Amino acid sequence: MKLNCVVVDDSSIQRMIIAKLVNNHPNLHLVGDFSNAIEAKNCMSVHTVDLIFLDIEMPVISGFDFLDGLKVKPQIIFITSKAEYAMKAFDYDATDYLQKPIALDRFNASVRRAMDFHMLKKENQEEEGEHIFIKSNLKKLKVYTNKIKWIEAYGDYVKVVTEDDSNLVLSTMKSFEQDLSKDKFIRVHKSYIINIDKVERFNSKFAEIGMTKIPLSRNKKEDLIRALAIA
Repeated sequence: MKLNCVVVDDSSIQRMIIAKLVNNHPNLHLVGDFSNAIEAKNCMSVHTVDLIFLDIEMPVISGFDFLDGLKVKPQIIFITSKAEYAMKAFDYDATDYLQKPIALDRFNASVRRAMDFHMLKKENQEEEGEHIFIKSNLKKLKVYTNKIKWIEAYGDYVKVVTEDDSNLVLSTMKSFEQDLSKDKFIRVHKSYIINIDKVERFNSKFAEIGMTKIPLSRNKKEDLIRALAIA
């Protein structure tokens, strides 16, 4: 098993050093290395990233500011030359904190910690069932994806409708598309993502989940047929 990684550091020399350490490690796969947070964020919008090696002191957007702007946060290993950032780093639930210059044994220890955390998270998901966390009414809620019926755009919010209840989340439909399994969830309309396991019947205009008719975009019927055939 390999963790997909990105390196974000404005120093080209430091970035090259970390990228070489990543490439030489048997459990890491380098997706990309970037000199600024904007390039890294663009990469993460199209690639799955499990771990970020992140410099704290960068111009324009610091490492902390970069994390504040992420809706979905991978594991983080902070990298900096200043020890005084350590406490703040762990406020961000950092997996570890590496101080420059980076020693190989210390780097390997950080990677082992990230691997252990990744495996523990995977085991918990297998035991409990796949789930996501959402923030609603200032509370962090654990939602099992097999209970989600549909996701609905709701102005500046997204409504998550499950078998038990519904919650409004300040988020985007695109963010939920990235978080949910493409094998089980499909966007059938600009305002709806549905759990294909919950679809009871459909026609050219609607997919029915219980008593609710979910509108289908004109070009989405064929996508739904294919998804239901595979499921």
